[in-house]
Amino acid sequence: MPHYEYDKDYPFAAFITNLGKYNEGDLVGEWVKFPTTPEEMQKVFERIGIGQKDDFGQPYEEWFITDYDCYVDGLYDKLGEYESLDELNYLASKLDEMSQGEYEQFQAAMEIGDHSGSLQEIINLTENLDCYDIYPDIHDHDDLGRYYIEELDAMQVPEHLRNYIDYEAYGRDVALEEGGEFTDLGYVRDTGSSFHEYYDGEHGSIPEEYRVMTFQDAEELTEEEKSEWAMDIAYDMDEFFRQHDPQYAAEPPSTRRSTRPRRRSTKT
Repeated sequence: MPHYEYDKDYPFAAFITNLGKYNEGDLVGEWVKFPTTPEEMQKVFERIGIGQKDDFGQPYEEWFITDYDCYVDGLYDKLGEYESLDELNYLASKLDEMSQGEYEQFQAAMEIGDHSGSLQEIINLTENLDCYDIYPDIHDHDDLGRYYIEELDAMQVPEHLRNYIDYEAYGRDVALEEGGEFTDLGYVRDTGSSFHEYYDGEHGSIPEEYRVMTFQDAEELTEEEKSEWAMDIAYDMDEFFRQHDPQYAAEPPSTRRSTRPRRRSTKT
């Protein structure tokens, strides 16, 4: 886990609010630290009244986020009131999995505003840190020029002429050529690696281990379960019509138009 601001052990928290109660004039919500778990999120929803009924018997089903506490530079302004809780947990989990060095790369990329326009882009940014090199000891063009000439030997300069070199001008040319920028964390440049989209914004693309709204997901039947369910209904209908429709009961099964029982008219 990286070192977050103010020595926090989580990257951000969100105040999740009951929208129905809010529209009634009551601020009912709770702070949730991310990353979290489906079990904890379910308890939060229960405590803030999601699923409970109002005075007219209608359930409170909707929620939104009224505020954030962020301990990641540049993140607060990127988050909205209707963000997906699964996406928020996805991002928080990816941040928690970073080493300190990776987190500094992420922070530097956020500071220069690269691939950080939306929550989807920021999640993808966490997977593309190899696109950035960061030099923490380089803070201006002069530092950059000296690093390239003295450390990388980018230019062969005799020792007795080094005092005459305009390191700042040279560093400015280097930064311009490679598209580098200076941040609070040092000099950042693009490595030239391709930026890949690992997360396409679709809910199904979020890995299962990062989802927290699984308790609200409707159960999906398999094709086999659907077939068995349909057969059970067919048998029940067949039995019902045999008992209540003499014409249906008298007709041999092989002459019926469909394997699914159908009620026949009693008119002659």
